[in-house]
Amino acid sequence: MRKRTRRFWAFGLAALAVLAFLFVPTGQYVEVPGSAESLKPYVNVQGIKDQEAGSYMLTTVGIIGPATPAVLVWSKFQPYSEILSKTELMGADSSAEYELLQRYDIQSAANNAIQAAFKQAKRKVVVNHLGIYVMSLLKDSPFRNQLKLGDTITALDGKHYQTAADYVAAIKKRKVGAKLTLTYLRDGRSHQATAKLMQLPNTKQAGIGITLTEHTTVSSTPKVTIDAGAIGGPSAGLMFALETYTLITHQKLRQGQNVAGTGTIEADGTVGQIGGIDKKVVIANKEGAKVFFAPDQPATKAILKADPTYQNNYAVAKKAAKAIGSHMVVVPVKHLQDAVDYLTSRD
Repeated sequence: MRKRTRRFWAFGLAALAVLAFLFVPTGQYVEVPGSAESLKPYVNVQGIKDQEAGSYMLTTVGIIGPATPAVLVWSKFQPYSEILSKTELMGADSSAEYELLQRYDIQSAANNAIQAAFKQAKRKVVVNHLGIYVMSLLKDSPFRNQLKLGDTITALDGKHYQTAADYVAAIKKRKVGAKLTLTYLRDGRSHQATAKLMQLPNTKQAGIGITLTEHTTVSSTPKVTIDAGAIGGPSAGLMFALETYTLITHQKLRQGQNVAGTGTIEADGTVGQIGGIDKKVVIANKEGAKVFFAPDQPATKAILKADPTYQNNYAVAKKAAKAIGSHMVVVPVKHLQDAVDYLTSRD
């Protein structure tokens, strides 16, 4: 009877261990190649349809997690997969905050892309600066118990500014410990919060202790709307801009091919670094892209001092394409102009 009982418990414990291995999440995540998707459904220009063969493609990384032990073991045998801690993936944000920031990032990328495309085409675009999004708050921010992620700051002591840089500059002129009243929008309603300015970490400057981004709306003729659905983050900016530019200038730049790429975009057309570019190269190649645009920001002493592990996106993309035997042309871009020049100069 005792032997039978011991066997029962041994079997039960083994079964629980298997179930935990298969189904119990850990605190880690796995980053893998995601998707390469045509921008035709996402970028809409009033009165103009993208009828050219081929497509511009945004590229994504896939995030699996919180991953189970089984997924973590599986990932060890997958090329171009990477295990990340929650902090490495999300910083100090909660999962809900991280998802919210991803949505704000892609909205900002879309607005910047429209501005960059119209400027590249030498066409008029009107930008309405609503204020600055609260993207995150330092744990010792004096406004931490008053502001929330997603709030839009619209004025400092009653004065509205036209850019995020103007807001930052206005705060820097004040002294640590000085009182500041912020006007902000939450769920469409205006509120105010007052606190004393903090000394920003590793500086002698006054600040409010938030990470911010522009909250703008853009008006243009023709009207452009960009909606990427559940996709988040800033890295589709360059490809949004290329699709918009091509449509408003009525050009056929793809030569019937799939053209993929990645990179953040500023309103002036500057292209910035992103994460996971090797995985994006893999998925773009799999989905038949012939060209891949990669941000090209070589390492400087200042960059390496701030991040000793920094690697230029273009260099990593070239290496990944070679490793998988891809025939894609990997093109370095620092500005939207570089991508347009490449496409217009092809034979």
